Amino acid sequence: MVEFALVAPLLVLVALAVLQVALAMHVRATLTSAAAEGARAAALAGSDPAAGVRRARALLGRNIAGSVVDDVTARRAVVDGMPVIAVRISATLPLVGLLGPQTVLVEGHALQEGP
Repeated sequence: MVEFALVAPLLVLVALAVLQVALAMHVRATLTSAAAEGARAAALAGSDPAAGVRRARALLGRNIAGSVVDDVTARRAVVDGMPVIAVRISATLPLVGLLGPQTVLVEGHALQEGP
């Protein structure tokens, strides 16, 4: 009984830490996926960067990561001499539950189609 009373709080603390890391990793993976998908949508022939922002916001709006998003931007860029669309998402990385002071920036790139 005494050993359990001493060890149980430590086990609960470790379990909560694992859940917190899993939540942070899920949010980061979701943001990365939305940025890449937004870049692909904006890079289609006849599309514009605003379409990438709309697509990324639509994907994030249906997910828990949507509540931590601060800003979504898209721009045309040149990477290694190739025209690309870059979608950047700025969000607050959850450190305690869904709250946290850490800002994370993720960026997705897609090769621009068309003329």
